[in-house]
Amino acid sequence: MSSSDIFIGETIGTAVLILLGGGVCAAVTLKRSKAQNAGWLAITFGWGFAVLTGAYLAGGVSGAHLNPAVTIGLAIEGGTKWSDVPLYLGSQLLGAMIGAVLVWLTYYGQFRAHLTDPEIKGAQSGEEAMVDQSSAPKAGPVLGVFSTGPEIRNAVQNLATEVIATVVLVLAILTQGLNNDGNGLGTLGAMVTALVVVGIGLSLGGPTGYAINPVRDLGPRIVHALLPLPNKGGSDWGYAWIPVVGPLIGGAIAGGLYNVAFA
Repeated sequence: MSSSDIFIGETIGTAVLILLGGGVCAAVTLKRSKAQNAGWLAITFGWGFAVLTGAYLAGGVSGAHLNPAVTIGLAIEGGTKWSDVPLYLGSQLLGAMIGAVLVWLTYYGQFRAHLTDPEIKGAQSGEEAMVDQSSAPKAGPVLGVFSTGPEIRNAVQNLATEVIATVVLVLAILTQGLNNDGNGLGTLGAMVTALVVVGIGLSLGGPTGYAINPVRDLGPRIVHALLPLPNKGGSDWGYAWIPVVGPLIGGAIAGGLYNVAFA
């Protein structure tokens, strides 16, 4: 697998992953969207289909990691060379940022309608006043389209949730094909992974929104901070380290568990 294969596959695959995953968040969140208020089931299945599409597109080119936690887990397991890890991670971050920009372009009118709506502006002004009084973290009204946030802000619990959910994801990926002489599942593996992501969202996504992927959160959060969105509010950088560090720890633990229990 050449460096250009890794760069092209991971950039395109991750961009599609974030376009479709962020897209379902935009569809459910934004005013004047036909899917507004479609709910958590729509989001979890939307992200599952996003993983399926991105992984299917990139699988034959780069192996479709699309996630630094997966890359770290595979490097510890031995399936990926450590020398390739920086290229994987850089390509994934670039792809995530491209995907987030595409979400903005796709829902440009809805973003403007949502953020200029008097009800949203009034709510945001009230939240900002409360923030000024309590020094609580501030997140903008459309930040959830781009990145994750906790329902209860507790750093230890939030970090543990991301670690646990990511261990499930990466371990499920590493063990694919153990019932097939270790040859993997081929393109069927993308379907299995997508269903695992749906399961994680339904079962473990409630506390933090299940980033389970550092670039899925960091790349779009950077884009949120840079985009010229009116009344967009803050990007909640105080929380941003948790959906990066938690999945990386989870991926490393999953790689170690695989070597101990399955290798």
